[in-house]
Amino acid sequence: MIEIKSPEQLAGMRAAGLVVAEIHEVMRAAIVPGATPLDLDVIARRELAARGATSNFLGYGGFPATVCVSVNDVVVHGIPDATPFRDGDVVSLDFGAVLDGWHGDAAVTVPVGEVPDDVARLLVDCDDALWSGITAMKSGRRVRDIGTAIEKTIEARGDYGIVEEYGGHGIGTAMHMDPHVMNYRTRQRGPKLVPGLCLAVEPMITLGGPETHVLADEWTVKTDDGSWAAHFEHSIAVTPEGPWVLTALDGGAARLAELGVPAAAARRG
Repeated sequence: MIEIKSPEQLAGMRAAGLVVAEIHEVMRAAIVPGATPLDLDVIARRELAARGATSNFLGYGGFPATVCVSVNDVVVHGIPDATPFRDGDVVSLDFGAVLDGWHGDAAVTVPVGEVPDDVARLLVDCDDALWSGITAMKSGRRVRDIGTAIEKTIEARGDYGIVEEYGGHGIGTAMHMDPHVMNYRTRQRGPKLVPGLCLAVEPMITLGGPETHVLADEWTVKTDDGSWAAHFEHSIAVTPEGPWVLTALDGGAARLAELGVPAAAARRG
């Protein structure tokens, strides 16, 4: 079932999204050479407790941690361990929170120190693809338009692999809800985008091929060819005024303004 939120319920979604945004900022600042994925998990637990929120990752399907930390050729769902970050690594953080029954979910890929130019471009292009998908979230359009916008941006930037096994999803009273949001073109139009619909949009791309495999821990997803990957995600609400990026501190106002797209944050915060 697709969940459509009232204005009051969207306010609850925004509160949960701000918790995610704030904790992402704290974790990103802690990604330095010598720090470990386990350090980030400790930070996430501490910051959730300080805000009266809980984790929607911990225990989900048996996942053993509060944040997914995926390094280099790990695309997604990396389990935090004690391996120190090294200068030149890239670290993907996928993290969510529950506040008063409402879920937020976001991901970002962060360089550790200096990275090669092609890796730096990978991160920029994946993030830009996410925002292209967000700009397609206008009332009256279709879910398919999001994936089409993402794929067009990625194809225009370079010969990247678009990971197809994983995609975005509806979000609200649960972390994963209908509809599924693909990161590429599809013949299926998908549901219509209407005010009150909330989606988590999350492209994942690689410097090589799109093929992946899951490790024996049944969570960690790696590229088959060892190529490095990037993953960016926001939770977004469709509103009459435009997209409202629930997991961005400014609601997406600055980035959407750069792209010439009306943003609900201009009115909603």
